[in-house]
Amino acid sequence: MRGRPHPPAGPPPAAPGSRRRWFRTVVPLVLLAFVVSVLAVEGYTSRGFAGDHEGRGERAGRSGAGVPQEITEGGPVVDAGHDPPRTYRAPARTVVLTFDDGPDPAWTPRIRAVLDRHDVPGTFFVTGRQTARHPDLVRDLIRSGHEIGVHTFSHPDLATQSEDAVDRELAFTQLALAGAAGVHSSLVRMPYSSTTGALDGPSWAVARHLGEKGYVLAFVDQDTRDWSRPGARAIADAAVPKVPGRGTIVLLHDSGGDRSQTVRALQTLVPRLKADGYRFSTVAELVGAERLTGGAGTAERWQGWVFVTAVTVSGTTVSVLGALLLVVGGLVLARCVLMLGLAHRHARLARRRPCAGPGPPVPGPVSVVVPAYNEVVCIGKTLRSLAASDHPVEIVVVDDGSDDGTADAAEALGLPGVTVVRTPNRGKAAALNTGVLRASHDIVVMLDADTVFEPSTVRRLVEPFADPSVGATAGNAKVGNRHGMLGRWQHIEYVMGFNLDRRMYDLLRCMPTVPGAVGAFRVTALRRAGMLSGDTLAEDTDLTMALHRAGWEVHYAEHAVAWTEAPGSLRQLWRQRYRWSYGTMQAAWKHRHALVERGHAGRFGRFGLPLLAVFQILTPLLAPLIDLLTLYGLVFGNAALTLLAWCGVLAVQGVCAAYAFRLDGEPLRPLWALPLQQVVYRQVMYLVLVQACLTALSGYRLPWQRLKRKGNVVVPPKGGGLPYEV
Repeated sequence: MRGRPHPPAGPPPAAPGSRRRWFRTVVPLVLLAFVVSVLAVEGYTSRGFAGDHEGRGERAGRSGAGVPQEITEGGPVVDAGHDPPRTYRAPARTVVLTFDDGPDPAWTPRIRAVLDRHDVPGTFFVTGRQTARHPDLVRDLIRSGHEIGVHTFSHPDLATQSEDAVDRELAFTQLALAGAAGVHSSLVRMPYSSTTGALDGPSWAVARHLGEKGYVLAFVDQDTRDWSRPGARAIADAAVPKVPGRGTIVLLHDSGGDRSQTVRALQTLVPRLKADGYRFSTVAELVGAERLTGGAGTAERWQGWVFVTAVTVSGTTVSVLGALLLVVGGLVLARCVLMLGLAHRHARLARRRPCAGPGPPVPGPVSVVVPAYNEVVCIGKTLRSLAASDHPVEIVVVDDGSDDGTADAAEALGLPGVTVVRTPNRGKAAALNTGVLRASHDIVVMLDADTVFEPSTVRRLVEPFADPSVGATAGNAKVGNRHGMLGRWQHIEYVMGFNLDRRMYDLLRCMPTVPGAVGAFRVTALRRAGMLSGDTLAEDTDLTMALHRAGWEVHYAEHAVAWTEAPGSLRQLWRQRYRWSYGTMQAAWKHRHALVERGHAGRFGRFGLPLLAVFQILTPLLAPLIDLLTLYGLVFGNAALTLLAWCGVLAVQGVCAAYAFRLDGEPLRPLWALPLQQVVYRQVMYLVLVQACLTALSGYRLPWQRLKRKGNVVVPPKGGGLPYEV
């Protein structure tokens, strides 16, 4: 957790150019719109549909009322655009092999290979979805001389659709055909249809509508029911005309499941029929047309190309996103397991070792430095809490050019041991350095002017300095204004961060940040590390990394509790986290050379920096995939399974949060807000991190973001009860 920012010294930095502002604000929106569009296109074009066999139950038992007798008793090819409608049959000893639901990358090429080997034409009724996803397969079918028909875009039961919905299904399929192969087709087969004798009133109404739009409808004489996988021999037998010598239209499938039996059936069926004197034809020949497939216009081809390209890009992108989801899922799970395991070990070791560490305790007084800029509403509460410390302290308040009377308010308290230093406004790092130089003792505690210490905090914070290798300690910051939903969410975040992440980093000896709200430093270590720097916006992270590189140990003092004021609005929260994220990236980049250094610096570089990059930058950047693909699954996939998976992720988060609360001795009641935190709060954090990354890429030097404080920090009493103000 970070400290309170101070405005920069001197004139504010120049505003970024319009190009940089555009880069930081518009690009995230464009990326989000792109991903959402990709998921929508992929979901609509790849969502699984029920095969013809799954609709049989719906069609069974429907009455043929309203269907003309000449249709139910006529041929399987219907031109309903005429009055009266016309029907056509296959001539004697003529077989038309038709294939539904494709094209399929596994089975369509194998079926085409069998037909081509025997020089037999087939009629393929393709769906728009499969055509858009596999345009090359349609082109291969046309090049081989096979006939292409329309089987709608998403394979719905057209009898249950409105006329507008029917028109959209056909229009999208024609668009896919135009983009895939530059053609359109006036031949259609309605999903879930079979023989003309099975037509009912609603289906016939759709057939008439299609006929009026210029489509020729193809039904069947014989359904091989190859979808049920009865065996290759049974499929071949079902395709042979029941009456020897009669012409027939045969229904097979080249998609929708395992079609290996269909392929084997064709290998025996075609030679068998040829030996019996049958010839093979297409639906176009049955109606006396040269072809029912024609070339699409230039505009249609371009529109189709855009459509097919969008589907291709979407499919590739979603495949990449799916792979990234596996990566981020593995990282999230690994992080949870790692944190829980190391936090548990840290807690066990902490219970076993003496609080004061391997050396003698630190009995002498320490200096406390409080940088302040316009903190008149907070400074009194902070100083009174320090004055109540059970460890002797010298308090140095550095007023960094406040114009609201902060320094006067600090002096007016009349507290013993408090020195107020007034300086021009030069920023927080400079104020802290001034305080360190004015300090009288070798150990300096730093805290923000909006933070309240418990009486034991200073003592707990300096106990690890009994070990001469320790250069700094990080305390346990808690949210002191946890009322309201936003406060609860931050409370959960703080407890998890300080009781899981920091325990992990402490055990691995690579603590990345001593928070500005509660930390202690050995002055000798500060000087060797170069004191505090204004190079980054996260001066606390920058300093902590510098201490590691200077060879000092940094420990976590879990019982050194401080109560800090968290942002009270989403706008304030955004500004704070934006600065934190960007500052952390700056600090990590500044100290990147630790990766190749030796000793303690190298240990931090090879453990701390990768953990920081993976778990605080990379994983949060990829984590939105969990939410986006959850929405994708709810809309386009198995909603129940998707919801179960999301609840599983939430359960893992809940286990981590509950354990963190237990380690910190916090009641579990606030965890009821955890699901909402995952839905709302986490999204804000994602967007903040994305914008911070874009800011870093644009090279813009982000100015300090001043937060508005209310001074409403309250400290819960030990052992429960109502909170109280200091």
